[in-house]
Amino acid sequence: MEYKNKNDNKFRQIFEFNHEVNWKTISMLALLAILPNLLGMINTSVFGVKIHFFQYLVFLAAIIYGPLGGAVSGAFGSVYTAVALNNPYIIIGNIILGVLVGVFVRLKLHVIIAVLLAYAMQLPWLWYSDIYLAGMPIRAVQLIVVALFLSNVIWGFVAWKTHKKVSRLIIN
Repeated sequence: MEYKNKNDNKFRQIFEFNHEVNWKTISMLALLAILPNLLGMINTSVFGVKIHFFQYLVFLAAIIYGPLGGAVSGAFGSVYTAVALNNPYIIIGNIILGVLVGVFVRLKLHVIIAVLLAYAMQLPWLWYSDIYLAGMPIRAVQLIVVALFLSNVIWGFVAWKTHKKVSRLIIN
């Protein structure tokens, strides 16, 4: 008699890549991994706070492909920003964000709640790495924290509203 851990199945459901591996799936994941670099070049100011655009694609990848998709998009999609700011720790922070959004969505949490929880869990890394590893001033990091919070809420909402249409591009 083989003992099967009940949580093993739940763990697999959360972390499995549940899409057929074909050119469409791989192409879409590649786009979701590469395009955040382009969006990382763009930001706008709303009430004096810079709003970033790259999170939208990280969230889409996490929603559609789960934690693996979020990790891939967070990692590869952060390269431009990490190089431009001479801060490689950004890549780790965005991997954390993408993986956790994917985990929380797979645990059936609403996308906005998943994004907020993932951001709350990413925040200690962001604070530590930006201040102690990258040597940024505390005031600058405080502004980044606010900007990322607002960006995450905005793009989490947009990802929630559009992920089904984007998913159909893969499935059909």
